[in-house]
Amino acid sequence: MSILVTGGLGYIGSHTVVELINHNFDVIIVDDLSNSEKFILDNIEEITGKRPIFYPFDLRRKELLTQVFDAHDIEGCINFAASKAVGESMTEPLKYYENNLFSLINVLQEFKERNISNFIFSSSCTVYGQADQMPIDENTPLKEAESSYGKTKQMGEDILKDFSRAYQKRVSLLRYFNPIGAHPTALLGELPAGIPNNLVPYVTQTAAGIREKLSIWGDDYPTADGTAIRDYIYVVDLAKAHVAALQKLIHSEEETVLDIYNLGTGKGSSVLEVVKAFELANDVPVPYQICPRREGDITIAYANADKAEKELNWKSETSLEEALKTTWEWQKYLKDRNN
Repeated sequence: MSILVTGGLGYIGSHTVVELINHNFDVIIVDDLSNSEKFILDNIEEITGKRPIFYPFDLRRKELLTQVFDAHDIEGCINFAASKAVGESMTEPLKYYENNLFSLINVLQEFKERNISNFIFSSSCTVYGQADQMPIDENTPLKEAESSYGKTKQMGEDILKDFSRAYQKRVSLLRYFNPIGAHPTALLGELPAGIPNNLVPYVTQTAAGIREKLSIWGDDYPTADGTAIRDYIYVVDLAKAHVAALQKLIHSEEETVLDIYNLGTGKGSSVLEVVKAFELANDVPVPYQICPRREGDITIAYANADKAEKELNWKSETSLEEALKTTWEWQKYLKDRNN
């Protein structure tokens, strides 16, 4: 069965491609390499023994996307292709609305015209905004998102809800909390362009001496240590959830399916707790400085992932410390590779 993976050489995408190949899916990747590098394709092949078909172009190029669908009997899609930096989305909102929504709509138009179903959307816990209660479950009301990035995820979900209902399609919306870590082989991991927007790659780059100090955005939040709290989920656990969600759609006897799942650990960790856990797991210091709060950030978010466990037979299995060990191995791999 051929599955299109958009953004399949990116951080979560590449790990998911590995899991799909491990489950005997044929994978076709479209990725413009704006947030990845070509060597990731070689590393996927090294891990799995199989090289996915790869097309390097921007999904806004509708004519090229049509050619891919003409060339392959695609029976489903996992859509990762999106700009994803919360901070940047506040200064360049039009870039985020254009890239994240036009690329999604182009894929969906191919699905509609060719009568294809089984669509999985890479969503985010940012759709909840600052929720009133913790943990966050799938019935938690969606508030206005705190960032333009979060708004594109809310809009993407709305588009897919309408798409599923109007055209009788099977769709799964996967709301990630905070993915961290790297593949156990240390051949795949997060590849931030420039200064990382996410905490853990900033921690590892600081520990490696690439950054002088980690910037912690705010220590005046109403939390135990004053720093923001998130639910950090190991990326391989997250990738496995995509396969489980896809298999549920494929095996459904219903023509129209709209699944929504939170994917997290169910446990919140503060920024300072993550820094200390990294130092402990890898026996390396991480110098840091406290900076003013960053626009678009929320105080606290962690998941109730019971629904995914019940319906997908999936749950996060990897501890914070184990995940942070893998991210340090990935950083060392990148250092060796660049020398």
